[in-house]
Order: sequence, then C-alpha cells, then structure tokens
Amino acid sequence: MNISEIINPANLVYEKPNVMNDTPMHYCPGCSHGVVHKLIGEIIGDMNMQDKTIAIAPVGCAVFAYQYLDIDWQQAAHGRAPALATAVKRLLPDRLVFTYQGDGDLAAIGTAETIHACNRGENIAIIFINNGIYGMTGGQMAPTTLLGMKSSTSPNGREVPTAGHPLNMTNLLAQLKGVCYVTRQAVHTVAAVKKTKKAIQKAFENSMQNKGTSIVEVVSTCSSGWKMTPADSNDWMVENMFPEFPMGDLKNE
Repeated sequence: MNISEIINPANLVYEKPNVMNDTPMHYCPGCSHGVVHKLIGEIIGDMNMQDKTIAIAPVGCAVFAYQYLDIDWQQAAHGRAPALATAVKRLLPDRLVFTYQGDGDLAAIGTAETIHACNRGENIAIIFINNGIYGMTGGQMAPTTLLGMKSSTSPNGREVPTAGHPLNMTNLLAQLKGVCYVTRQAVHTVAAVKKTKKAIQKAFENSMQNKGTSIVEVVSTCSSGWKMTPADSNDWMVENMFPEFPMGDLKNE
C-alpha cells in the first residue's frame, strides 16, 4: 500500500473532530467520558453548529469538559445545569444548548432542577453519564449505586433499609409531558458507540426543533471508583448495570 492509499479519506479509520481541542484528557484509563466527548464533537461538527452551541459544564469528573470541546461553555453550580440551560436557551433560542452531567450532579443535588426543567419541556438536551458512583470525590455511594454495590461510604454494599433503592432517573423523567425523547445507551463496544452517537444527534436536533427536553443517559464505567481494570469494568457494567438500567429508548415522540 502506497502513501496515497493510506491517506485516502475512504480508508480513514479514526480522526479527531475539529471541534475538539488538542488538550490531553485527564480522565482515568477506561473512562467513558472521553468517548462521549468525541461523539459530541463529531455531532456538533456534522451539524455545523460549532459557533452556535452553548454547553453547560457540571461539577464532577467532567467539570473540565470546556478544555476539550471548542464551543461556548457556561459553568453551573453543582446540580444546577438544567436551570442555567433554561435561561440560556430562552435568551438565545437559536442556539444549541445542552448540559453534560454525571449521576451525582444530576440525580442527587440536581434532582429538583432536572425534574422541573424537564417538566416545563425546556428545549434543551441533557447528556447524563451514569456510572453508579461519585467518581471525582472519592468513590462514594450515589443515588444510582446498585444494591450490594460497594463504595467508600457503603463498604458492605448498598442496603435498602439505610440507603433505599437505586434511583432510576430516566424512567422517572420519561413520564413527564415536557420530555420528548429519553434513551439509555452505552459506549463499551463499537456498535454501542454508533447507537449513542445517533441518540445524541437526535437529542440535539430535537432541541433545535423546539420539541421539548431530550435526555440521553449513557451507562458508563468508573474503573478507579470500582477498583477494577478497564476490561473488567466493562464486563461488570454489562453483567450488573445493564439489568438495572437496560439499554434502549424509553420515550420517542
């Protein structure tokens, strides 16, 4: 194979989206955040919306997302991203506005903001990274932590009498009339990555078409918090997280 064949676009296997900066990522090996960031960059580029996108950064592992995606960002207080996104979209309705949140941010301190923004049907997209644990602050139990799952604050595993059941946010949000699209995906395989990309693009398109709120949950791994290798984390996610948070669309209007 000569050099012209190698650089032929038809033979291209991987390319960094133009929307992504050259900043090396700080995420742990095997973390799902980097894959989702790349998908978001690709979609914004495909939609030609780089100059018209405003994203809301969370508090948590992805707090530095603004270092990796070359778009306009706003930083929200912990859990308040949907409230800030509401203001941005209402003031600038021609912009693509989305939040990027983990389960500790969205499903714990941000529960009220998330529910009420969705109930109002704000024309925003919510990207929800669910790894069942507080990854950034030491691996504490989160609302989404599975029963029996160990964490730094549940060393013997989560128990119903003291911690209740895992909170299934997307099932809850799918019941709200202001929500037009809810899906649950993952990025542990090539096929899963392709499905997640389609889901995020649909959520972004819904936002621009003023259809209401869209939520894309990405069931993810946290190798550091789970104390596993990246490969073992993927296997554990499939065997344990997927039964509690099954893949697929929950609502599509």
